[in-house]
Amino acid sequence: MPRPPHDIRLVLADVDGTLVTREKILTPRAIRAVQALRERDILFAITSGRPPRGMAMLIEPLGLTTPLAGFNGGMMVQPDMQLISALRLPRAVAEKTLALLKEHGVPAWVYTSQDWLVPDASAPHVAREQWTVKFPPRVTRSYDDVLDDVIKITGVSDDAELMRRVAATLAQELGASASAALSQPYYVDITHPDANKGGVVHTLERLLNIPATAMLTVGDQPNDVLMFRASGTSIAMGQATKSVQTSATWTTASSEEDGFAKGIERFVLGED
Repeated sequence: MPRPPHDIRLVLADVDGTLVTREKILTPRAIRAVQALRERDILFAITSGRPPRGMAMLIEPLGLTTPLAGFNGGMMVQPDMQLISALRLPRAVAEKTLALLKEHGVPAWVYTSQDWLVPDASAPHVAREQWTVKFPPRVTRSYDDVLDDVIKITGVSDDAELMRRVAATLAQELGASASAALSQPYYVDITHPDANKGGVVHTLERLLNIPATAMLTVGDQPNDVLMFRASGTSIAMGQATKSVQTSATWTTASSEEDGFAKGIERFVLGED
């Protein structure tokens, strides 16, 4: 069994597919693992492609006291939802992103600092996303009126191969003007170039005065690799792709097998 890295001062976890199960359940074992971190004076923080208020249901059961990094770091808030920072996409970049998604036949959702907007409330994944974040979208025919307040654009399609191609195209076409990465096989998230999970590590480093080398990150998707690289150590979930797993220090069980809790217990707490 590997020796636990006792210099860890903060654990930063992705939410969907990592901290919670496929059905968005926060298990009792996961809650106990976070409590055990607190007992060791190790801070715990979360980051997600969700908007901050879509993470609010986790604050009380986990006793969160650290900033929440919503929109993959595009919007940082305190646990009471007081705004710390917001990174918006420039209007021209938002327009180009929407045009590229339309060109590839991929529907787009737009998230502003206040709202989640969709073109069709009955479209695939909208109902599940509403159930996940616990608030409804606003339906609109045009995004023109909100393009000066765009925190994140999400392209949505169940065609996994198409989404991989679109993510690559967006990354190439947008270049340094935006960050584009798959957050799920069916979601590609486009945010400000500094709004990525690697940036979350460095923002928490500044806000909490904890060096990145003393942080451990946990995730399951390609957009989590940047925080793996930025932190001292990392854990990939068991259902992650091989490329994600090889980017992490260790691999744990899947989210359906309490992989988050097992990873914390083994690699941070040093338990069998």
